[in-house]
Amino acid sequence: MKNHKLTAFLIIITILFSCKTEKKSDIHSVFNNSGFDNSNIDSTKNPCTDFDGFANGNWKKKNPLPATESRWGAFEILDRDNKIKLKNIVDSISKLPDLKSGSESQQIADFYRSYMDTATIEKLGLSPLDRYFERIDHIKDYTDWVNISGELEKLGVPTFISYKVEADAHNNQMNILSLGQGGLTLGDKSYYTLKETKNVDLKDRMIRHIDIMYKIAGLKEVSPGSKIYELEQNVARLQLSSLMLRDQIKTYNKMSVPELSRIAPKFNWNGFLKAQGINTQTVIIEDRAYMSNLTALLYKTPLTVLKLYTRWQLLSHFAPYLPQQYSNRNFAFFGTVMAGKKEQKSRADTAIKELEQALGMPLGKLFVQRYFPEQDKQKIGEMIENVRQVYHQRIDSLRWMSNSTKASAHKKLSTMTFKIGYPDKWPDYFGISIQPSRLVDNVIAVAVFHHNENIRKIDKPVDKGEWHATPQTVDAFYDQYTNSACFPAGILQPPFYNHKADDAINYGAIIAAIGHEITHAFDDRGSKFDGSGNLNNWWTSIDRHNFENLTKQYINYFNQMEGQPGLHISGQLTISENIADLGGLTLAYHALEKSYDKKKIPSPINGFTWQQRFFLGWAQMWHGNISSEALRNELLTNPHVPFRFRINGPLAQMKEFKQAWNCDKKDSANLNRKGIEIW
Repeated sequence: MKNHKLTAFLIIITILFSCKTEKKSDIHSVFNNSGFDNSNIDSTKNPCTDFDGFANGNWKKKNPLPATESRWGAFEILDRDNKIKLKNIVDSISKLPDLKSGSESQQIADFYRSYMDTATIEKLGLSPLDRYFERIDHIKDYTDWVNISGELEKLGVPTFISYKVEADAHNNQMNILSLGQGGLTLGDKSYYTLKETKNVDLKDRMIRHIDIMYKIAGLKEVSPGSKIYELEQNVARLQLSSLMLRDQIKTYNKMSVPELSRIAPKFNWNGFLKAQGINTQTVIIEDRAYMSNLTALLYKTPLTVLKLYTRWQLLSHFAPYLPQQYSNRNFAFFGTVMAGKKEQKSRADTAIKELEQALGMPLGKLFVQRYFPEQDKQKIGEMIENVRQVYHQRIDSLRWMSNSTKASAHKKLSTMTFKIGYPDKWPDYFGISIQPSRLVDNVIAVAVFHHNENIRKIDKPVDKGEWHATPQTVDAFYDQYTNSACFPAGILQPPFYNHKADDAINYGAIIAAIGHEITHAFDDRGSKFDGSGNLNNWWTSIDRHNFENLTKQYINYFNQMEGQPGLHISGQLTISENIADLGGLTLAYHALEKSYDKKKIPSPINGFTWQQRFFLGWAQMWHGNISSEALRNELLTNPHVPFRFRINGPLAQMKEFKQAWNCDKKDSANLNRKGIEIW
């Protein structure tokens, strides 16, 4: 124990000294006194008709999409900067002698080494997966295939039946097993409809990719790609769309495992669950019809095709960790064809990304010790309470909501909890065996560890303090089951939060982001959960009707927007995030206005009033460039609208924005001149 403590002390000291020489990231160096870089502005654009073009036009010109990226903006730049910091931490740990076996520092150092040991990776070839390919080869019947599929899911290999463990929507004190759809190489069912020419081309590319990967692996099957595509296409037809999956009521189908066996009798559910180490008698399934029709389809599918598919998923899942002939080909399809990336990142950069996915929490512990001051956590907490207070006032002022529903809304808002920076209790990664020269084995060891930790929660009480994101994550979250919002340390940095910046810029960025997550408790989905986090109606029928009328107007508003030629935004798919953006901006603006009650109204900075700087802060948070492939994927599957619509969309509804920039009523930004006000 003493040696372990000494090692940990040496790690921290080494990191502190090594990080003194870090170069300041470009995201910090461009800020002037206000916290906004005025050189990003394109003054030839009209802020009232295209605020993104005005606020970020020159930024987009100065920051073309890097060849290694599919999208590039404030989030991606900050994520890159965070990974540079993580790399410095890993380098510091790797220099320490005699790391204790099984310690987090040894796990971090040796996982990174195993990823960088390309000589051993090339030498081992496909051999680390031999035992799994042999298991597939020896499958004798359908039941045997079901069991092997379950075993492989422990390793993270996709199947057509995905699983997650989360709070029961009607009893959020307890975790429950939820079964849903998955297993498509292209990710979403929309890519398997051949009405679009692009999807026909994608089909051909997928088939060719599978055929080549099979050939490289020395697998002798004839034309595996076309057979696998046909199977996946048949399955895709049975799956729910991204839009349908948003319905929490229709996708909540609780039943016993024996009842599931009656719905889908051709599938050995007990064997499938047992193979994953799952022991439960109650499950939730997303869609009864999918489970019934899928298992019937699979039962009728020739065993040879099922084995083809399973070999492919095994090979594809582990391709990034195999020799270059596999990993390069994998990137060429998923990175370039699917996402529009032109080049791979350096091996070291990719190693940090993979290490973070595998051992993100131990890394996060060191990250916050160095990069997240305790006073920032306290300051963010104060900001959150200010936003909460403004939200209470906004609820009181609503004209479309009755007093009884307002009382329930106040209760839910009052009981909401917040996770800031990092967890109070760090998870224990003890027991993961990491070796310096066995990358695939390390990936498997981590996957099995996380799988076992996950299924251990089934039918157990929910830990409401558990974090589902690492502290270095550049994002924020709302959990409807625990009625809590999470703000990791990774996002609480410039340009989202800069304690040296003008208040207006901070409020337009991090406070709007905080308001966004709080508003998720009251969007079209979150509003169906009560303050305790259970799926329970707390609305009067009239109030709910009024709310849905407002959301329908906002859905129709976004439906008008063309994201790409011939491809419009889905207002229905993106409504939750759009409500949260509009709510977050509204809350942040009025919280900023309220903050000036007790201090002097600030003078203009660089010619911009505080009102204008607030909206510049919002635009700065969402500036970005994106590849056409990634943009298409977002429009088809992402519940968030793309960058420029996220900036411009809610602003055109806000009278505060129109007043700040003196927008004429004839400006086309005012698609709805009256403005839609929900929260």
